[in-house]
Amino acid sequence: MNYDAFEPAYLTTQIERIIKGLGDIRQRTSLPGREIPDADSLVIGEGRRLKMAVLFLDVCKFSARLSNSEEEQNSILSTFTLFFSEMVRILEDYGGTVEKNTGDGLMAYFEDGGGNPPERGSKRALAASLTMFRTSTQLINPLLEKSAIQKVDFRVAIDYGYVTVAKLGAPRRFNSCVAIGTVANIACKMLKFAAPNEILIGDQLRQQLLAPPWILYVNKVTDNSGWVYLPSGLPYPFYRYNGRWK
Repeated sequence: MNYDAFEPAYLTTQIERIIKGLGDIRQRTSLPGREIPDADSLVIGEGRRLKMAVLFLDVCKFSARLSNSEEEQNSILSTFTLFFSEMVRILEDYGGTVEKNTGDGLMAYFEDGGGNPPERGSKRALAASLTMFRTSTQLINPLLEKSAIQKVDFRVAIDYGYVTVAKLGAPRRFNSCVAIGTVANIACKMLKFAAPNEILIGDQLRQQLLAPPWILYVNKVTDNSGWVYLPSGLPYPFYRYNGRWK
């Protein structure tokens, strides 16, 4: 995987699987489930503290979509089946772990040293975001519109730092992995500052992107994020990432 550019070979793979997904979109009955590699390696109540980027994806105006009739519900199901299937594949291709599907969004984390080849989580998370937007704009939405299906607009928020990945729940009943830490909380709350089709990042992730060309596309959104650095008491700013793959 190339984290510095979008490769034509990857586009070919995407086109093949998206066309296939669109072809049988009406035959699917449920959204893709959770993908949590190695969940069985943790016992209930055990956690591992890792440095990682945490990414949230949120579909915009989901509640405004008409969903009363069977036809309207099937349209949403078909759209999200195609969209989320490809988004999950992209996140995993960039070495991300999809921790949850919230119905109208995804949460994923990218630990440092993961991916193939290994790379920092911050760079892989941002590169995955660029690929998701490119795929939505140039592949998925044109196909949906050609099929008279409403297109998907979404937004992404990412931050970086130490997170504890833990397994919570009851043995032999319901249990799942969760990401615990301020980084995950900030990334989630950051979504409300993002407009449709925008990428927002926290200051900790920005500090991982100081080398060009990445830093050239970073612009401050707000100092008044509601979060502060505890050691200094200074505001924790959010930034908009304006770069896109060529």
